[in-house]
Amino acid sequence: MPVVLGTALLLCLSNVFMTFAWYAHLKNLADRPWYVAALVSWGIALFEYLIQVPANRLGYTQLSLPQLKIMQEVITLSVFAPFSIWYMGQPLKLDFLWAGLCLCGAVYFIFR
Repeated sequence: MPVVLGTALLLCLSNVFMTFAWYAHLKNLADRPWYVAALVSWGIALFEYLIQVPANRLGYTQLSLPQLKIMQEVITLSVFAPFSIWYMGQPLKLDFLWAGLCLCGAVYFIFR
């Protein structure tokens, strides 16, 4: 498997964990104290780090640090948009498209 593809797949998986760690408590633990949400989030984030660190180490063998960061940001929005719509019940907005287009510009400039 090519390094860039392997990195992207690992970063996608790690972003799923991190998105849940950062935001799912707003829906699932809203009636609990903040420190309970923090502990649960830290538990989820541990799995994110166990995937994200190897992904960045793998990616850094062929990508520059700025390229790796822009890839991460594109993946973050790609994971966050469906999560916010389907899991959190937020309305689909045209702003997601505009943000995505801005990230496409960032990808162009960092990888050219």
